[in-house]
Amino acid sequence: MRPMMAETHKFADLGRPRRIWAIGSVHAQLDRLHAIHEAVWSRFQAGDRLVYLGNLVGWGAPALETIDGLLAFRRALLSIRGLFPTDIVYLRGSQEEMWQKLLQLQFAPNPGEVLDWMVRQGVETTLAAYGGSAEQGFAAARGGAVSLGRWTAGLRATMQARPGHATLFNAVRRAAYTGTPDAPQPGGALFVNAGIDPNRPFGHQGDSFWWAGGGFARLDQPYGGFHRVVRGYDPARQGVQVTDFTATLDAGCGFGGPLVCGAFTHTGDVLEMFQA
Repeated sequence: MRPMMAETHKFADLGRPRRIWAIGSVHAQLDRLHAIHEAVWSRFQAGDRLVYLGNLVGWGAPALETIDGLLAFRRALLSIRGLFPTDIVYLRGSQEEMWQKLLQLQFAPNPGEVLDWMVRQGVETTLAAYGGSAEQGFAAARGGAVSLGRWTAGLRATMQARPGHATLFNAVRRAAYTGTPDAPQPGGALFVNAGIDPNRPFGHQGDSFWWAGGGFARLDQPYGGFHRVVRGYDPARQGVQVTDFTATLDAGCGFGGPLVCGAFTHTGDVLEMFQA
């Protein structure tokens, strides 16, 4: 069963493209992203799709320049005749989730603890890029909801002042897929940030797509209607791996390793893989 119409904005149906180019977690590594973009540009053709597998920012310092680079490459690809905006998809990773939650920190019951956890998960460089700091956030948390509201409003205003940034963050999808979720016979490919919960159906994964790395590692058979599940981030950092039913495109980008890109058929078969 395909997601209900009210849910379609959360997912990207990629159709039956000739190739899907999937880029692993960038973590604001701008030089590596530029190199991957150059490689994709030399290969990309109308009828292909491009999926960024989440964690566009986080850990790396040049968050603003990374988002600008993503937007610039999108504009370049859209100059190709026959390409449509829906052919380029950005997935929500844990970093994008934390950034959105940080902008609503005044509604958290224990904002200081939440901010401390986010900082330990790598959100601080994104926070600094948009003119904030953890110290400011902790001080605002001690001041109460009104103080926090003013602080997050300032961060949001700074983000909105950068052309396209708020639009990109608002456009991230939970997952992208070919084929039909929960089809009787697996035949498509599912693209996620970090994992899935194999015990939940597709439409009830919730935040498992960016937090359930352990569930992904347990996949030893097709999940739902998908021949292969592809992810861009492995919290356990065990490197690039391809099994009969999964593919992990994470060589440690943001932690000293390269950025990985893979090309897949609409059934999830691996056509090509490279890194920069």
